[in-house]
Parts: sequence; structure tokens; C-alpha cells
Amino acid sequence: MENKFTSHMDEQEDERIVSVREMPEDSDIEVTLRPKTMKEYVGQTKVKDNLNVYITAAKKRKEALDHVLLYGPPGLGKTTLSSVIANELGVAINMTSGPAIEKASDLAAILTKLNENDVLFIDEIHRLNHKVEEILYPAMEDFALDFMVGEGPSARSVRINLPKFTLIGATTKAGMLTGPLRDRFGVICRLEIYTPDDLAKIVRRSAKILGCDIEEKAAYEIARRSRGTPRIANRLLRRVRDFAEVQGSGKIDITITKYALDSMEVDSLGLDNVDRNILEAMIVKFGGRAVGLDTIAAATGEEQATIEDMYEPYLIQIGFIARTPRGRVPLPAAYEHLGYTVPPL
Repeated sequence: MENKFTSHMDEQEDERIVSVREMPEDSDIEVTLRPKTMKEYVGQTKVKDNLNVYITAAKKRKEALDHVLLYGPPGLGKTTLSSVIANELGVAINMTSGPAIEKASDLAAILTKLNENDVLFIDEIHRLNHKVEEILYPAMEDFALDFMVGEGPSARSVRINLPKFTLIGATTKAGMLTGPLRDRFGVICRLEIYTPDDLAKIVRRSAKILGCDIEEKAAYEIARRSRGTPRIANRLLRRVRDFAEVQGSGKIDITITKYALDSMEVDSLGLDNVDRNILEAMIVKFGGRAVGLDTIAAATGEEQATIEDMYEPYLIQIGFIARTPRGRVPLPAAYEHLGYTVPPL
């Protein structure tokens, strides 16, 4: 039941042009657009500066880099940054995800294939199986695997030594990591939402790789409607390119960019029609009063979990709604953005 419901939520999210999740059509193009070095990687300045120090120190000592935990909202480049770290270290990277490692033997097969100082990247590490996670502890700490062989009185522990490696874990839900796992990471980095200026740089770089001619103003317009997320910025760029080629001169200028984004119903803050429907329901139907999530779901025809997991986080982040003990409340910024008069206190 849970898998079917999760799948339904994924399908709903995949229909949104401003979805932070990776869509099937994103996969190949994201590989092409991904930066390879720290110099090419735009934004996350504090994280990059610190990682540069740790990487340089590890290379000088000819040691494996300490295990790294990358956390933050989806679409900010955690997978990309892990590849950049491996490139900067000059080692191979092996990629997998938490749900893909079902048994201890799956993890053992991956770890025993690593070479000295290699990087192992585990996406969605908070979703690791509990038994697999316990096997991972000695691997991270002592670079060894401990297995029980046999049963009953004849059972014995067997230890397999591993090459020293760097585990890079990525998660959108750091709070779901167990304490023992989190404590084994020597480097913990939080990725922040991107500024429009940084996103504009990413859009210009991507446009150059894609062979697009783009104006500075157009790049910034795409950036400011991208919800602070590079994945969305690159997706919007590709869609605007389509409009420019079919209904424009081929050049991505500010006029065709605004027309394309308006046609896709992505407004100046990156809100789509569902975001606006939720806000309209809270402001108009319920008069700005505190309202429960189940009531919002009934009024908009959306699933409660879909609203809570997909739409609400960004609306809270930009200061449009607040969670209170009595329910969700629209804030003055939401009234102003939609053109409504802010009610008196």
C-alpha cells in the first residue's frame, strides 16, 4: 500500500515543470551539464572552500578523505558535488542508493570491489536497511567487514579487511539518520538554496554547453523563477529553448523567456498553478484563518501527503504560509503576491 501511494505521489510530482525531483528526461542531460571540478561548480561557496581544504590535506597525506555527509533539499547538486569531490581527489567513484542495497551481501559486494582511496556514494542514505547499516559501521570506522559464519556453538566471526575509502552519503532528510551513522561522518555539509545570481551563472553555463544564445536578462529571469534549485533552472532553460526555436528567432531573449515561462504557468517566484490554488483556498475560501491540512486537501483536490511533502516546504521557505498549532496560516507576502489586501491584525 505504501509503495503504491509513494508511486502515485511520484507521478503527480513528475507532472510539474517545477518539480525538484529528477524526471526521466533529466537524467542524460544532467550528466552533460554537470560540472567536473570545484572551479566549474557554481554556488555553495562555504561548502566548497571547506572541502577544498580537506581534499588538499588528504592528497598531501596520500590518505582517503574523511567520510562526507551532504544534506539539503533535493535538486541542489549533492550527486554532482560527490562526483566533483572524486575528480578533485583523482579517484574513481562508485554510485548507489540506500534502497538499492537490500542485503548485507549487496553492501559487501560493493565494498570489496573498491580500490584504495576510492569514493563510494550512497544517495538517500537515510533509507538504508537497518541490518545493512550495522554492517556499514565497522566498514566506515575500521575499514573492515565482520560476518558471522555458521550457526549455534560452531558459529564464528570472520573479518574481511577493506581498502581505505571515502563514503559520501547524501540525504534530503538528515533528521532521519540514526545517531551512530551520523557520528561516523567526519565532514558534514549542508547545501543551501541558490541565489538568483548563482542560478543565472548556472543557466548561462548550461546554455553555452547546449549551444544556446541567451541574453543576460533572460538567464536571470529563468533563474529567479527556479525556486533556488539548479535542476529546475536547467529544466526551464531547456523548455524556454524549445519556445525560442519554434516561436522565436532561436535566440533566448527576455521577451521569449517571459512568454515561455508564463505559458508554462510558472510565475515570478517559481509558483505553479497548484501552489497558487493552495494559497487561493487559504486566503479566499477560508478567509486567512488557520486551517487544517485535511481541509486544504479537500478544498484543492490534492492528497494531504502531496501537499505536505511537495508543495508546502517551498511556500514555507519563501514566507507565504506558516504552520501553527491551530493549522496552516497564509502570511502577508502571500496576499501581496496574489494581489489581495492584507487583512488587519
